Amino acid sequence: MAALTDPIADLLTRVRNGLTSRHEKIDVPSSRLKIEIARILKDEGYIKNFKVLDDKGAGLLRLYLKYDDAGNPVIHGLTRVSRPGRRLYRGKDELPRVLGGLGIAIVSTSQGLLTGHDARKRGLGGEVVCSVW
Repeated sequence: MAALTDPIADLLTRVRNGLTSRHEKIDVPSSRLKIEIARILKDEGYIKNFKVLDDKGAGLLRLYLKYDDAGNPVIHGLTRVSRPGRRLYRGKDELPRVLGGLGIAIVSTSQGLLTGHDARKRGLGGEVVCSVW
């Protein structure tokens, strides 16, 4: 298997594909950054839960996807903002508001991964990793 150049984009694509296929859960190779993204998605109510599985050395991150009562995905969209080829950094006053506050931006700051709202509250800027709505 070829090495991934952008594991975060891979995570977002797997979530998108899992939701389209109405899967209950998806598995992705684990990393600290992906676990933090999963934690934020859970805290913000976009996924039911996540679990880190030890799969013979290379850990797996299992995300339990969330749907509303009508069976529609709770996540309507996921986009990668900062990419390996084009990093996007924003100051505390320039952090994006996703859909006027209906979605979240996930920002990598000096204090770890935060939502755009939390980063703004703490007066922090950073790399805008992705947007979720």
